Amino acid sequence: GTTAGYRGPKEQLQVYLLIGQSNMAGRSPLGPDDMAVIPGCYLLNGEDTWEPAKNPLNRYSTVKKENTPIEMNPGYLFAKTILEHHQSISLGLVVNARGNTSIEEWAKGTSLYDEAIRRTMIAQKTGTLKGILWHQGENNANDANYLEKLKTLISNLRNDFSEPDLPFVAGQVNGKTPVNDLIAKLPEVVPATGFVSSAGLTGDIHFDAKSMKVLGQRYAEVLMKIQVAQHAQRPKSLP
Repeated sequence: GTTAGYRGPKEQLQVYLLIGQSNMAGRSPLGPDDMAVIPGCYLLNGEDTWEPAKNPLNRYSTVKKENTPIEMNPGYLFAKTILEHHQSISLGLVVNARGNTSIEEWAKGTSLYDEAIRRTMIAQKTGTLKGILWHQGENNANDANYLEKLKTLISNLRNDFSEPDLPFVAGQVNGKTPVNDLIAKLPEVVPATGFVSSAGLTGDIHFDAKSMKVLGQRYAEVLMKIQVAQHAQRPKSLP
């Protein structure tokens, strides 16, 4: 049935944590073609177990705002793009975004941070954590200290997951805002990170559905680049 969870080996289920504010929660309309189950992809549900993933992906967020639409987020095309490139794996998504939040509200020890950690830890019992996707910054559009706050967040997450090299990808926000220049600098200041450009993307306050799909593809491409680079750096095992 549709509630069948993941049953395979832990190594074959790549787990990703998706957190941030409204674009990550999903604010662009879903079309009829966007509603099917994503083959090979699972979503951590309200009981903290896996079920076949389908839109909207932020539906089980334990920190979501009540009475706001939950629609398309970048996770949809992110998952589809990763699975196109890696046919032998499954994906497990932990989507725990909350609209209209500042980066300060995601600081270590807050409920948003703690829930992201708690749910991901549960996902790690049956899967292998492979990265974090972050989309936030609208509330910090003019924050000159954003990069420092982002560095601290990444460091805290990596420490709490005991994964010092865990890939982390941050997406630029819609429009021309100072925070986007800081997000673009992330890979220069923190190893194993990347940023997703919002160049050419469109929307009102939030990205429109077409742009949301492009954003998701870009997240996948940036993340896979980090993983390939990490793989190349690993010492070759002796014969």
